[in-house]
Amino acid sequence: MNTRSQPLLRCHFPRWQSISTRWMDNDVYGHLNNVVYYSLFDTAVNRYLIEAGALDIHQGQVIGLVVHTQCHYFEPLAFPQPVQAGLRVLHLGRSSVRYQLGLFAEGAMLAAAVGEFVHVYVDRETRRPVVLPESLRQALQPLQHTD
Repeated sequence: MNTRSQPLLRCHFPRWQSISTRWMDNDVYGHLNNVVYYSLFDTAVNRYLIEAGALDIHQGQVIGLVVHTQCHYFEPLAFPQPVQAGLRVLHLGRSSVRYQLGLFAEGAMLAAAVGEFVHVYVDRETRRPVVLPESLRQALQPLQHTD
């Protein structure tokens, strides 16, 4: 049985964003350093939530804390290459969301990297888990995993 992860296709992701790479993102091997992939995941998730009106990073009572991330790398990405991030929701829980992201070279059909990113939503002051606000749930439902 082959349990090795495989790259996903573009069709697996209902939401897309283009993200510019930066000169400082490359490491000495000439490709994006592995920590940059996690930054791209964070950027894609939070940009979507902010643009959807589901997250107020400055004044909101509810914030998302990252409790888990992982990434499978398939092909290198490098500056000055634009990256396209695909986003979907694998699980929408009571107080948490498990996102899956695909990072693609511009025009590529297969993901260069596929990662997961879990937020637990908490009260900004107490840092205790809270039920997902309805605005957040509504923004995330169209991104739910269907295949």
